[in-house]
Amino acid sequence: VQLQASGGGLVQAGGSLRLSCAASGGTFRDYDMGWFREAPGKEREFVAAKRWSGGTTLYADSVKGRFTISRDNAKNMVYLQMNSLKPDDSAVYYCAATPRVALSGLRSPASYAYWGQGTEVTVSS
Repeated sequence: VQLQASGGGLVQAGGSLRLSCAASGGTFRDYDMGWFREAPGKEREFVAAKRWSGGTTLYADSVKGRFTISRDNAKNMVYLQMNSLKPDDSAVYYCAATPRVALSGLRSPASYAYWGQGTEVTVSS
């Protein structure tokens, strides 16, 4: 599976961005999808994930209520709508895919076999 993330950019605090991730080369509906982010000097951290069926959605506490993950299995796309952005949200954001895994694994980067190239988000104060 190949993943291509896009949609990052520079935005003021309180603003919004929508990240997109296009998947190709596999059967998209067979994969659970996640978004992670990595800020300079920090480890990659979980942001959000959505089950292959769309039935289960998980969020990091830091983004709950502000970010929304969605997927369109017909278009092989996953999205991350980010609202009320804060400077602490600045990072490189990665989309990732994994064959269906246990729910407990969705928050761990180690569970994901495929990664996009990342798209940078900068939130100015």
